Amino acid sequence: MRSQELQQVSNVVPSSSSWGGGSKRIATLNLEGTPPSNITDSPDHKQFDHHDEDSKKPGWRKFLSYVGPGFLVSLAYLDPGNLETDLQAGANHRFELLWVILIGLIFALIIQSLAANLGVSTGKHLSELCKAEYPKYVKYCLWLLAEVAVIAADIPEVIGTAFALNILFHIPIWTGVLITGLSTLLLLGLQRYGVRKLELLITILVFVMAACFFGEMGYVKPPAVAVLKGMFVPKLSGQGATGDAIALLGALVMPHNLFLHSALVLSRKIPNSVHGINDACRYFLIESGFALFVAFLINVAIVSVSGTVCSANNISNETANQCSDLNLNSASFLLKSVLGRSSSTIYAIALLASGQSSTITGTYAGQFIMQGFLDLKMKKWIRNLMTRCIAITPSLIVSIIGGSNGAARLIIIASMILSFELPFALIPLLKFSSSATKMGPHKNSIYVIVISWILGIGIIGINIYYLSTGFVDWLIHNNLPKVANVFVGLLVFPLMLVYILAIIYLTIRKDTVVTFVVPVKHDHPVAQNNMEHGLGNSCEVGELDHIPYRENLADIPLPK
Repeated sequence: MRSQELQQVSNVVPSSSSWGGGSKRIATLNLEGTPPSNITDSPDHKQFDHHDEDSKKPGWRKFLSYVGPGFLVSLAYLDPGNLETDLQAGANHRFELLWVILIGLIFALIIQSLAANLGVSTGKHLSELCKAEYPKYVKYCLWLLAEVAVIAADIPEVIGTAFALNILFHIPIWTGVLITGLSTLLLLGLQRYGVRKLELLITILVFVMAACFFGEMGYVKPPAVAVLKGMFVPKLSGQGATGDAIALLGALVMPHNLFLHSALVLSRKIPNSVHGINDACRYFLIESGFALFVAFLINVAIVSVSGTVCSANNISNETANQCSDLNLNSASFLLKSVLGRSSSTIYAIALLASGQSSTITGTYAGQFIMQGFLDLKMKKWIRNLMTRCIAITPSLIVSIIGGSNGAARLIIIASMILSFELPFALIPLLKFSSSATKMGPHKNSIYVIVISWILGIGIIGINIYYLSTGFVDWLIHNNLPKVANVFVGLLVFPLMLVYILAIIYLTIRKDTVVTFVVPVKHDHPVAQNNMEHGLGNSCEVGELDHIPYRENLADIPLPK
């Protein structure tokens, strides 16, 4: 009888190979409270084969088991919205807004690492914690705002893909917008036949575009002093500088990425111990730092090329005209010096890859947001179709009425909307990650709290300043009748007040819900040692050795 019980216990203990990939988390239980047969009772005999194997595993191999979420999220920092705002910033302000990119990506690294830490330490992603913490009406408002952020992030991807199709096949922008809705569904369908190969191809194409801009930057040789000055000396001069800076921040620090990253980390096997959680947080920080550093270099290269070409002393009339009307659809001329006649084709292919790869991250973010706030899970293709149909509507209308110039302007507007949306994901993240009731001993240090809140308040303050001054300036200088201006003011000013009051509410509201679960401390030394290193063998009754495996994240296509 006892041998049968031990056999049942051994059946739930995974083999060493099942732990190698790291993409599936399993919580094993010892139901009878007896040590499994492959663990010695003596603390002096720590000869459990799997433990020896794991303890001898090099640090870089442990790190590789966590790689994936940061790189998938970083694709969003190279999407068409980023490319458009980078090109506009370089053409309009030369290198003066590079400091916005530097601060934006430093801030992005901080908050993306906080999002990863939140998921690892709590076993829940941001939208689930928002649902648990806030009252029903607040929860639904935050859900709607998060959905608007996903749609706003999808608009540049729709238009960027339409621009790429226009360059490659000379089809109208509005037709490309319609085709884009089907192209993403095709891409999601192809994932069944080798998603990792497909994502690798997309990533390679995106980095081909990056290599093109790096090569062009080596050819045009932007002045190093001016680039460094623009990177480290904050300046907002010239017409539209504040709006372009906000658009840059909105394209870099996107609210839906916070929901996404906090969920993606839950697809990794993380021991439910202080040591295991600390290791996971450190590895995710290293991965995010590397991925965002690459994204930073690419964004700087794009701004530098655009700023150098469009501000050259010996610029031709043709180039001057192109720079005055620069957008994603016409930017391929920037690469002619390196790629020659093939510049437009290679640029279009890379732009197409950029839009489609970013769509994958947007689809996952939308799924996690809907599931976390509403406990509703939809198939990816249905979720993507819904988001795409909503995003296509304004893109289609603007592209029909305004053509490529109107569509390019819509990308900037969408990026600004993302910047205004940011506080409603950022403030809950900063509060939850600094709360002992949510994070326990893993809550933010006082230094991280101060730095993150200063940067967050700075971005929120810039948004409110631009929103108020921009609207007042528009009221003063528009050509509408006075009666119309009064009605517009009566409509917009209350909305601005609600926006500010909502931010204040989220900031000062005290968290009440306790979600942190204290990691288990085993009395048996062998069991404790195994749990600390991620081995699923417990010597006590009913204790979870790992943060619970998330079935809803099982099919996320992350590299091993």
